[in-house]
Amino acid sequence: MILLTGASGGLGTLIAQGLAGRDDVTLGSRAPAPGSPARPTRRVDFDDPSSLVEGFAGVDTLLMVSAGYGEDDVVIARHEAAVSAAERAGVEHVVYTSVSGSGDHLAYALPHRWTERRLRRSGLNWTILRNGLYAELLTGLAAPDADGVITAPLGEGRLAAVAREDLADAAVRVLADPAKHAGRVHELVGEEPLGGAELAAAVSGTYRPETLADARARIAATGAEPFQVPMLVGTYSAIAAGFMEETGSELRELLGGAPRRAVEVYASGIRRQRG
Repeated sequence: MILLTGASGGLGTLIAQGLAGRDDVTLGSRAPAPGSPARPTRRVDFDDPSSLVEGFAGVDTLLMVSAGYGEDDVVIARHEAAVSAAERAGVEHVVYTSVSGSGDHLAYALPHRWTERRLRRSGLNWTILRNGLYAELLTGLAAPDADGVITAPLGEGRLAAVAREDLADAAVRVLADPAKHAGRVHELVGEEPLGGAELAAAVSGTYRPETLADARARIAATGAEPFQVPMLVGTYSAIAAGFMEETGSELRELLGGAPRRAVEVYASGIRRQRG
């Protein structure tokens, strides 16, 4: 049996859709919806370790979608609870969604690298999917205003963004034969790095560089959680410094064909925002 955590999130929902043709899949959610879901669903709450051993009972392969919404110590505690429960429940293989190797300079990379190390030290079979940043994320980081101006502290840097749907498809392909991917770390980033100029051209707009200080003030004014401000500013900083434009990836190999173009995913998202 495969258990998918975070099944109601953006990535988890897409993975669940990709697994729709299988009858050995169970969804995990911290708050399962009442009624009769289309497939079996279990309560799996990383903030409630007591729910995990029972939630993971009988699971052969666990697709562990990272629970990264929180401070580092909170995320690490969640992931420790999940890996420990998987060990106790007799799970055979954990497939974990991490962040790309180029993302080591991101403020939220540490819990991912901690979890990778924890899995390596466990007695479990494991596979690590080092996902690049979503192309969809750019619709927030670099959204044009009503006049078509993208104001963001990207400098001259670019991001090898990847469509979330491609990352979901890659995960589904790994889950088709987990043993083939045991002990492997797959780097999954986009093939066409995007910077302010490329993003502006995609939406017939213009790009206006911003300082990190101005971006910090702007983000804080939106009412973002305290931990989100340095996460987002750090993402801008890593892109601007040129650390996020590396394109070496196994994505095309896993997909068995060309990935979706990140610039088209971005432009489509902006069109939806504009209505």
